[in-house]
Amino acid sequence: MDFVEKRGASQCDGVLSPSIHPEGQERQAIWAKESMERGSLDVILGVKCLNGEFVRVGPNPKFAPLAGFDGDGMIHAMRIKDGKATYVSRYVKTSRLEQEEYFGGAKFTKIGDLKGVFGLFMVLTQELRKKLKVLDATYGIGTANTALIYHHGKLMALSESDKPYVVKILEDGDLQTLGLLDYDKRLKHPFTAHPKVDPFTDEMFTFGYSHEPPYCTYRVITKDGIMLDPVPITIPESVMMHDFAITENYSIFMDLPMFFRPKEMAKNGEFIYKFDPTKNARFGILQRYEKDEKTIRWFELPNCFIFHNANAWEEGDEVILITCRLNNLDLDQVNGHQSDKLEDPGNELYEMRFNMKTGAASQKQLSVSAIDFPRINESYTGRKQRYVYCTILESTVKVTGILKMIGIIKFDLHAEPESDKEQLEVGGNVRGIYDLGPGRFCSEAVFVPKEPGVLGEEDDGYLIFFVHDENTGKSEINVIDAKTMCADPVAVVELPSRVPYGFHAFFVNEEQLGHQVER
Repeated sequence: MDFVEKRGASQCDGVLSPSIHPEGQERQAIWAKESMERGSLDVILGVKCLNGEFVRVGPNPKFAPLAGFDGDGMIHAMRIKDGKATYVSRYVKTSRLEQEEYFGGAKFTKIGDLKGVFGLFMVLTQELRKKLKVLDATYGIGTANTALIYHHGKLMALSESDKPYVVKILEDGDLQTLGLLDYDKRLKHPFTAHPKVDPFTDEMFTFGYSHEPPYCTYRVITKDGIMLDPVPITIPESVMMHDFAITENYSIFMDLPMFFRPKEMAKNGEFIYKFDPTKNARFGILQRYEKDEKTIRWFELPNCFIFHNANAWEEGDEVILITCRLNNLDLDQVNGHQSDKLEDPGNELYEMRFNMKTGAASQKQLSVSAIDFPRINESYTGRKQRYVYCTILESTVKVTGILKMIGIIKFDLHAEPESDKEQLEVGGNVRGIYDLGPGRFCSEAVFVPKEPGVLGEEDDGYLIFFVHDENTGKSEINVIDAKTMCADPVAVVELPSRVPYGFHAFFVNEEQLGHQVER
């Protein structure tokens, strides 16, 4: 079995450029360097709201194959405190990683393996190893590589196929994995990578999807960290449900036509998730505290897929969702294998409206493509807000597992988009663009407000994000003014090692750092 696995792994190993190749070494907390040519470190270190730790997670496979969405989760972090910045990178010590470290190689199936007969072989091999107790799935088999969130004193590393992992930030900024979180054994299903924390109630709302009926389960976690009883959300068949949204009174679920199709995988040599362009997109809206799904309202809109939502809120009888909408998606093109050029992915900002009284649904395009990773001032989560910050995707790329992002764009939802626009540029509802320049690429930008809550102006704050320069091979952290989107950064912090491209980021403020709990 190992020989066949290695043969399969060799098909997708070694295809990554030096800039995308995973960073195999962890880095202990070390001083970051100031880039004097481009900004002053003192500028950000003197700003109280930026005292804390900026963290970003991503797939960083420790063992071959090196490509794919589900490499081992590695967190890259910068601690700002007492006039100094330190950088650290650490693997999330998942059960999966620790077992593979014991064996000295990859033993669990990766999502990039799940294509054709080889994919079926890999699934069956993994199941056999579980039965023979070669592999232990008791504590999950996820990678904790997708996103990060803080709730009830816990920083959590998330992947949607597993439960959360709790990661503690130490005094010097170093990171320590505390273990899997199952909420006193009440959590028995996967946990989305995109739960929502209501900033007004301190509750967390989450869900998990699976390949068994009812296919989706909704949960509420109180401000005291207690997980309430599960609420099944019944949908016709198993789909990929990457994100959802909340408003003050509702939770929004997305039944989109990215179907789990293992039979087609084995029979037709296709990827295990298949997008069906003939099916409509369905959106289920449920009162946040319902104990069952009886009152859920389902709405339909034209066919699409959605990875990430920006926010949602209520206006009269309507629920409004701001989201990044894909017209079509072939996951086989971005599963970690080198492929031909992927044309414009068509990911645009949209406003979707659902009338809870009439049952009508409508949508309006707010941008041309291609954008993703929408972020807001999270003090407005679930409430009406004005500004959305997104990353700008390369319109035509050589796909190597992760789309590259060439800049940050700011949208004003109070302004109308210019209908004659064919590319992303300032004007209409586009209030600013931060262009990184040729050969420079960023990760998701996180908004850090100058004032906590909704006390200050909504866009009065900073955007902080990682940048990698493929021209020099160096990486840095940029801080820019979120209000002005000025081309001159507030600060640039040069990092001591390359930071590979990754997924989602989070800023843990000083107050949250001081309220961390052990488990």
